[in-house]
Amino acid sequence: MDDFSDLMQANRAFADSFDLGGFDGKAHAGIALVTCMDSRIDPLRMLGLKHGDAKIFRNPGGRVTPQALEALVLGVHLLNVSRILVVPHTRCAMASASEEELRVKVGESAGTDASWQSFGVVPDQLDQLRQDVAKVRTHPLIADRASVGGFLYDVDTGLLTQHV
Repeated sequence: MDDFSDLMQANRAFADSFDLGGFDGKAHAGIALVTCMDSRIDPLRMLGLKHGDAKIFRNPGGRVTPQALEALVLGVHLLNVSRILVVPHTRCAMASASEEELRVKVGESAGTDASWQSFGVVPDQLDQLRQDVAKVRTHPLIADRASVGGFLYDVDTGLLTQHV
């Protein structure tokens, strides 16, 4: 229990002044965002949004995985999503190492063989971004129901650049 005591204490302080209740769970700005789990990304602030405006799906590399597509389909049909942004970022670990290099690093850290683990390495971010946007645009349950764009987020400047 001590491993989480600092977080539980912070949560109690958060709850003492909690004012984010009462939302209906829909994306009030109509936005869904697929981006990386990298902590340098502040998804709402980078788009000028606030709590309740967007649905956010995060994973290593900001990839459009089957799980991300599932979330986007639900967002489009049930949660008011009409615009989808796919946003990987600069200096991403998933784009700066090979699958084998990550397997070795994780294996060394774990003290066990990690050669079987897939990490979804991205050798060419812009090509992968085009492919991921195409997956969303051509999905039969999304297609023309939402606008879809592909952007690269610069973790050093905070700027987005649209590529697709």
